[in-house]
Amino acid sequence: MGALFRDDLGVREASTDKPLVPAVLHNQQPSMISSSFRSSSSRVSTWRRDTTTPTPLFATALFLSRLSMGLATSSMSAADKYGIPAQGAGTEAIMSKKAHGTCDRPVQDNLMYGCDFETADRVCCFNRHYAEHSGFFKKTSFVAEGKKATAGGGEITFYDSVTGKPLFVAPRGRSFDDFVQESAAHGWPSFRDQEVVWENMRVLPNGESVSVDGTHLGHNLPDSKGNRYCINLVSVAGRPDGSSSSSK
Repeated sequence: MGALFRDDLGVREASTDKPLVPAVLHNQQPSMISSSFRSSSSRVSTWRRDTTTPTPLFATALFLSRLSMGLATSSMSAADKYGIPAQGAGTEAIMSKKAHGTCDRPVQDNLMYGCDFETADRVCCFNRHYAEHSGFFKKTSFVAEGKKATAGGGEITFYDSVTGKPLFVAPRGRSFDDFVQESAAHGWPSFRDQEVVWENMRVLPNGESVSVDGTHLGHNLPDSKGNRYCINLVSVAGRPDGSSSSSK
């Protein structure tokens, strides 16, 4: 994976010139996205054919109703919205501008699994909405190393790529194969509530998952099983000693 750069279209990868995947579409395939647009357009056309133009009074009431619902939702904390521990609910203040983007310093220069410095630094410290490419984790040494580490029921601790603080411990309540299978189905390492180290990880009201130190990790995209933290491998490939590059 090449280095990322920003332009008027967002964040791109220099080696392929392909835009990164917006976080809100992490768990949708292109066919699903296009079909959802088609069905949405169909519903709009049907509405226009089968209903009369709303009266000004009705339109105003509908607008105020939707506005109040939106305000109520936006004012909810992540703890209320997602049912997570109060400790895990974060605010925008965590992602305020710091010495190095949203981080105090660059990512470590010796990241695990073969993750490269440039990509990790962009995703972790200068990004809020985009992600490494779908399936990227399968192109690294993560799966092979994970199989060895979890042989006999072991667990893997995933560390912040900037600070080296533990963020997730997996697999818990499932096998490593189950963890990989679910992650592969969605395209990114996918963690569950029981695998989160709440002391160091926070979820913002919009679902963005970050470290307490401002590292962008990914997003919470709940499914039928509950909260699912869709996380960039480059964000959790740190080493526990917390060493970071001083030469980059």
